[in-house]
Amino acid sequence: MAVDELDTRILRLLLEQPRTSVREYARVLGVARGTLQARLDRLERDGVITGTGPSLSPAALGHPVLAFVHIEVTQGHLDDVGDALAAVPEIVEAFSITGGGDLLTRVVARDNAHLEDVIQKLISLPGVVRTRSEVALRERVPHRLLPLVEAVGRTAGKRSSAARPGNEL
Repeated sequence: MAVDELDTRILRLLLEQPRTSVREYARVLGVARGTLQARLDRLERDGVITGTGPSLSPAALGHPVLAFVHIEVTQGHLDDVGDALAAVPEIVEAFSITGGGDLLTRVVARDNAHLEDVIQKLISLPGVVRTRSEVALRERVPHRLLPLVEAVGRTAGKRSSAARPGNEL
């Protein structure tokens, strides 16, 4: 999906001011409310915008320990194990991966003993061969998308200015 300069400005506002109204976004951007709503609808339909809910802190919910757990799965059981992971509330994300292991999970826990309990639960799942865990010590770069949005916007701006008549090389 091509993201143009206006889309980039919209996405930047959504990331920087997530609780602002559509009317206020339109005013700040200098576009009609209908134009903004149509852009938002398209960005959602195209899967660029995937949610509008609040971002929650596992640490503030009493789960300050974060670990990345690699799971090796018996061949042919990846889907079954993936489905079983969804029943473990401490798993906040899971991905099938290449390289060492078959699945990579992001696990939160109350403390190290609780983390061990969660890992033991994972090991006991049918189809799980072994796990390997890495405990995060400190977040160095928080989850962010604004730098990516800005880079995509710069690329889109270069493409659109190069496509204008008179800009041929």
